[in-house]
Amino acid sequence: MRIEQRLAERGLVLPERMKLPPGVTLPFPWVRIRDGRAHVSGHGPLMPDGSLPPLLGKVGAEVTEEEAYEAAASTALAVLASLRRALGDLDRVTAWLRVFGMVNAAPGFTRAPAVINGFSDLILDLWGPEAGGHARSAVGLAELPFRVPVEIEAEVALT
Repeated sequence: MRIEQRLAERGLVLPERMKLPPGVTLPFPWVRIRDGRAHVSGHGPLMPDGSLPPLLGKVGAEVTEEEAYEAAASTALAVLASLRRALGDLDRVTAWLRVFGMVNAAPGFTRAPAVINGFSDLILDLWGPEAGGHARSAVGLAELPFRVPVEIEAEVALT
């Protein structure tokens, strides 16, 4: 429970399962485990109770870069919560392999990598540079589901 201890030391709490908006169904698993890897579906930021945060919209218009960075860190917590539910123990994650970050970008907003650093910085803090280092893309998109400012998917290696 080394990773969960680090979360507790930082005062971070993993959110409950996402509470989907009425009428929305998602016919796929949040985490798919296969051949020693976990493939994590796209997650957005969540409140501790699993609801969407009040801060929604386009980064560079309704959402500042700094707020979006925090939303990316919140998204990391949502990803970790799904991994814990699927694996039973976050210490089973031996390496972060790939992260794909998407930013709900206003026209002209080009700092998607700086926003997704909110996710990467937290993972690196918790796992360290060897296990936490990951290949990464960060792109700006015209829209994201539910107007979330960021969505992130990942792939991790497992014990």
